[in-house]
Amino acid sequence: MKISVIGTGYVGLVTGTCLAETGNEVICVDIDEQKVQKMRDGEVPIYEPHLDVLFERNIKANRLRFTTSLKEGLDHGDIIFLALPTPEDEDGSADLSYVLGVSDEIGKIISEYKVIVDKSTVPVGTAEKVHSAIALNAKCDFDVVSNPEFLREGFAVDDFLKPERIVVGSSSDRATELIKKLYKPFVRSGNPIIIMDEKSAELTKYAANSFLATKITFMNEIANYCEKVGADVDMVRRGMGTDSRIGKRFLFPGIGYGGSCFPKDVKALHKSGKDDNYDFKILESVIEVNQSQKVVLIPKIVDYFSGDLKGKTFAIWGLAFKPETDDIREAPALNIIDSLLSKGASIKAFDPEAMDNVARKYGDKITFSKSMYEVLDKADALIICTEWSIFRTPDFDRIKNDLTNDVIFDGRNLYDLTDIEKEEITYFSIGRKDIKTIK
Repeated sequence: MKISVIGTGYVGLVTGTCLAETGNEVICVDIDEQKVQKMRDGEVPIYEPHLDVLFERNIKANRLRFTTSLKEGLDHGDIIFLALPTPEDEDGSADLSYVLGVSDEIGKIISEYKVIVDKSTVPVGTAEKVHSAIALNAKCDFDVVSNPEFLREGFAVDDFLKPERIVVGSSSDRATELIKKLYKPFVRSGNPIIIMDEKSAELTKYAANSFLATKITFMNEIANYCEKVGADVDMVRRGMGTDSRIGKRFLFPGIGYGGSCFPKDVKALHKSGKDDNYDFKILESVIEVNQSQKVVLIPKIVDYFSGDLKGKTFAIWGLAFKPETDDIREAPALNIIDSLLSKGASIKAFDPEAMDNVARKYGDKITFSKSMYEVLDKADALIICTEWSIFRTPDFDRIKNDLTNDVIFDGRNLYDLTDIEKEEITYFSIGRKDIKTIK
């Protein structure tokens, strides 16, 4: 099939590459000329495990091409995916200007039947708005379908190639059959393609992300309460997670959620509710708690250093909002960095993939190191913000030797408390007892 993907961000590039992998002819469209040229040269603009292999293979096979011409993309594709940004607006709503702007242009260009697919995460009713924008100028038949993505950063390629489910919102039999044909190679194991109306499909994505964000936030509240009463959140988590109604996933406490999806989607659904005179009280609490959770380590750090952080240097392991990505959008590490800098502290940071993105934000306000151990040299404490695998089994003797103070503030509960006690290091985590070593 001939496919066009408008937008080569995280969702668009994964979508285009994975659709090419099953033999489709794909053109990806982006207005950024430099980015398009780099992709033509075989350079992947984002970090996502396994994407580079598929990307290179399909470029060589001429199944994956890139252009800055919207007309070229629209002329090529029978199915047009809109994978455009929907950033958070000032009032918390999703900004649809990119989606609707391109939709307006689509109506002026298409001259034969096309299926326009909303792949971006968009509020309820967006498919109708896209249809109206295209219809203003279109001289041919077309259909608009809602097909939300459920890709986890760090696992996006696997999630696309082996989806748990595919949600399709469509009121057109013609469009539905085309989309089912396109996705048939991805559901050979029997996972469902769920057909529903467009509004239900749009809401499904928001509801799923908001529920997961709520689950994370609830567990963070339980962790905070554990510290108050002397309970161990690891034990509580295990006791809860074995209940099949609850499940084990998304019960790990920490310094809050971040990224491109959860924060934006929770706020957008909350704002959509207000626009329709409905108050999502749970989501309002989720937003509030998550924001405070991002800096839950700061009082512990301030207390340890007797209220004065001026002149102190902190080593930070992990800058991305989660492992296996270079995405720093809404990353808790940034909130911690901002708070420490405001208190007169200095920062040395290391992350396997995200340092370039953070450097663009902070410039020379913080220092970056080439390795996880180099960052420790003469630092007063170590703060762990992202649970990269390389941080899970460190050389604790080296940590103690390089740090000025033998203290770790762990925002992701990477280490077993029994093991930490044997290391004779002071250790603060989330929802568990503090390990304090006196020398």
